[in-house]
Amino acid sequence: MDERLKTEGIIWNLTDLYQGIEDPRIEGDIERLGQGISNFSKEYRGKVKDFDPKGLFTAVCELEELNQLLGKIESFAFLNYSTRSQDAKAGAFLQKVHELESEFQRDIVFFNLEWANLDNETSEKLLHAPEIEKYRHFLNVLKKYRPHQLSETEERVLAEKEPAGLSSWTKLFDKIISQKKFGERGRVEEEVLADLYNSNREVRKKASEELTAGLSEYSHILTHIFNTILTDHMITDRLRKYPEWISSRNLSNEVDEKTVNALNNAVRSRYDIPVRYYKLKKKMLGYNELFDYDRYAPLPFSSERVVPWEECREIVLAAFGDFSKEMKNIASMFFDKHWMHAPLMLGKMGGAFSHPCIPDVHPYIMLNYTGNIRDVQTVAHELGHGIHQYLAAKKQGYFNSQTPPTMAETASVFGEMLVFKKQLKGTPQIEEEISLLCSKLEAMFATVFRQISMYLFEDAIHRERRNVGELSNEKFNELWTKTQKEMFGDSVTLTENYSIWWSYIPHFLHARGYVYAYAFGELLTLSLYKSYEREGNEFIPKYISLLSSGGKASPANLVKPFGVELDDPHFWLEGLTIMDEMLSRLEELTTPNPINA
Repeated sequence: MDERLKTEGIIWNLTDLYQGIEDPRIEGDIERLGQGISNFSKEYRGKVKDFDPKGLFTAVCELEELNQLLGKIESFAFLNYSTRSQDAKAGAFLQKVHELESEFQRDIVFFNLEWANLDNETSEKLLHAPEIEKYRHFLNVLKKYRPHQLSETEERVLAEKEPAGLSSWTKLFDKIISQKKFGERGRVEEEVLADLYNSNREVRKKASEELTAGLSEYSHILTHIFNTILTDHMITDRLRKYPEWISSRNLSNEVDEKTVNALNNAVRSRYDIPVRYYKLKKKMLGYNELFDYDRYAPLPFSSERVVPWEECREIVLAAFGDFSKEMKNIASMFFDKHWMHAPLMLGKMGGAFSHPCIPDVHPYIMLNYTGNIRDVQTVAHELGHGIHQYLAAKKQGYFNSQTPPTMAETASVFGEMLVFKKQLKGTPQIEEEISLLCSKLEAMFATVFRQISMYLFEDAIHRERRNVGELSNEKFNELWTKTQKEMFGDSVTLTENYSIWWSYIPHFLHARGYVYAYAFGELLTLSLYKSYEREGNEFIPKYISLLSSGGKASPANLVKPFGVELDDPHFWLEGLTIMDEMLSRLEELTTPNPINA
């Protein structure tokens, strides 16, 4: 751990959930959950067709309470495990909770099935009753799953086997990546990845080699895990009659194929933007050739100073406070009340996330803070999630606070934008503006172009599995390289080492089809921020209202007050044009007096 970061005390306090895995309240809550499920089943099984509005409202309220109780137990098990995957007791407890969730889904599924199969005339009358207003959207979404549901017996069998299926494979993946020591110094994944931002080219190259060597040791296992997940997804889609591998994700995201295609096509049509940028960066670095491990190299005049945790806090809170005092106050609680976990640790999951927990508690944020300016943006990103989750939970309750990833990523990227714009305003020197523009453009590329190229990789491997069969490690490498090369064109040379880097990305396993949501959120945020710049303070309450709405409406309806049409290809191109304008500004700053190494 870098002592300059001052993160050793930034450890979350999970006692707002439970005191530990031995806390007797856990067993008490598990017993209460079991009794609640039994009572719910006795009270409502076979009776959904006879509900009046009041009866439906009462049943959904009870179901929400049961889900929230399970959510509390699940949240603690997951958060406890996420920083100590090498702890056998933490792993065993998480598995126990996975099995508990399986039993819950098995015994509750009758309600979803009975509601989904209710005739349209009856369900429409119920949905339009004033008593049901709070849960109208939630129930409408449940109804949309009707074509993909099986019989109750089949659904119960699938739920029963889940702990020994998909979740066990993703857990194995997490264990391998989080416990793996890379290189001679035995560093964790996040420490190695941080070296890709080092000014020394040899350090970056060495980091690339260490990551590749470490992943290669487990390539046979990682390839097997990926193939197993692909096969499970294929079988599930066949059973549930989803036409495409992405269909279930689109349904849960509440977006249609037309919107996803419009986003995908718009981004691919502007691959010229990253190509232009990386060619410019090659000139600024004074290189004849830019390799994959050079993409995040700092400029010769960029500061590489470490940003201590306390300074990061000040930067983020100041930016949020300039926009909204309410947002700053909520963000402050995450810092002050130990709702975040920041230091690098062996056995800790890589990356960062904000976990919503339940309305009666609060979200928790996990980070792997290394102190560079990119990590400051990551803190802003996760706090954007955290504020969104906090507001939605307080205003909407458990069911309606659950937001599709597309809208969740909008809130997180908006948080990043607030920090970037504040930093940009405080840059008196041209070199500082150049550094900030480069940093922000690279972050945007990672969120938009990289995520779409990753989505294309996912699309390729799912189609390959369904059309040809199980993939070899070499085939994964080939498809990864092909889809990434499309984005970089002739601006970046991808080394052989880079071909295996698909194998450490958890989203492909944990959240299949998720990654396009990042591009969705970034481009939507650019549009919203333009509205903020036009409207000024009038925009702020509309934005806070958007966050507070959670998942009570579809994304298309949530953004209507901002004049956004998500299925319009021109809308997505507008966001990309803003990125183009930022790149043009960078070219303007550097072209008259090129800055070379």
